[in-house]
Amino acid sequence: MISKKEIEVRYSETDQMGVVYHANYLVWFELGRTKFLSDLGFSYQSLEDKNLIFPIREVKVEYLHPCRYGEKIIVETRVKEFSSIKTVYEHVIKNTDNDIKAKGESVAICVRKDNFRITKIERYAKDVYDAYVNLKG
Repeated sequence: MISKKEIEVRYSETDQMGVVYHANYLVWFELGRTKFLSDLGFSYQSLEDKNLIFPIREVKVEYLHPCRYGEKIIVETRVKEFSSIKTVYEHVIKNTDNDIKAKGESVAICVRKDNFRITKIERYAKDVYDAYVNLKG
């Protein structure tokens, strides 16, 4: 499954050189992850209500071509790897002409909200776990 999130580049996301500031790509990755979860029928709020949060442990970005103010882009997100405690998301940022602007990965880990200790997602959200497992099928 590939989730797609459309974004119009805002002026506030650009730097003095007129291109999107590099850290904003990470924000777009987050929007992609949130959209992916939503496309599966879940929300981060529902997971927080179950005492789960998913901090990012690692992120990689390869910047290929700059994005600019007013440009419409699409963040494509898919799951590359999944386990009870870790999800590796793959992100591709494209423009409407399908030119790849950036690509990367983010690694999210499952922790309890109350103590920030790693836990298995199926202990608290078996439905979400099953949905991610079924992506492989």
